[in-house]
Amino acid sequence: MKALIERIRAEGQNLGGGILKIDSILNHQLDPALMREVGEALAQRFAHIPIDRILTAEISGIAPAMMTGLVMNVPVVYARKNKPITMAGPVYLETAPSHTKGGEVNLLVSAEFLHSGERVLIIDDFLASGETLLAMARMVKSAQSELVGVGVVVEKSFEGGRERLKRAGYDVPVEALAIITNMDDGQIVIAESS
Repeated sequence: MKALIERIRAEGQNLGGGILKIDSILNHQLDPALMREVGEALAQRFAHIPIDRILTAEISGIAPAMMTGLVMNVPVVYARKNKPITMAGPVYLETAPSHTKGGEVNLLVSAEFLHSGERVLIIDDFLASGETLLAMARMVKSAQSELVGVGVVVEKSFEGGRERLKRAGYDVPVEALAIITNMDDGQIVIAESS
């Protein structure tokens, strides 16, 4: 997606250790027009697949998931990191290591929002090691739903997350709007076509 790639090139910062800071467009401040384009692009890539629900993770996955859900006209549910008092009844709970937070994070979804037999698309901000996406995929499986695809705004292909998903048995279409192939020596190398 050309507009996204241009913004990453102009505003992205390589903080070292494989961490890409794009806070000005996604992870702290949101650009609504760009998020609309992101939602349209992700919806187009999965338009051929019947989808009942989109699942994402709090907080940075919400904007791209919401815009994709708006275009596809399907509900969006997000995995919470903390259980509020309003979340009564059974929940799906998974943990995943957070590269940016430096520890494990909980991901919780109320069972009332993931139903057996549904076709679920996971949308998130990043695909790096794949651990967060794997945690959400396990939730989908626990709900006896079917994971039908994974869409992300940015993939850091050098971290191997796409392959990790496949090795774990989730052989579904994985779409990324921008693919970062290398972040060595302070650079941000983006694949030309993504």
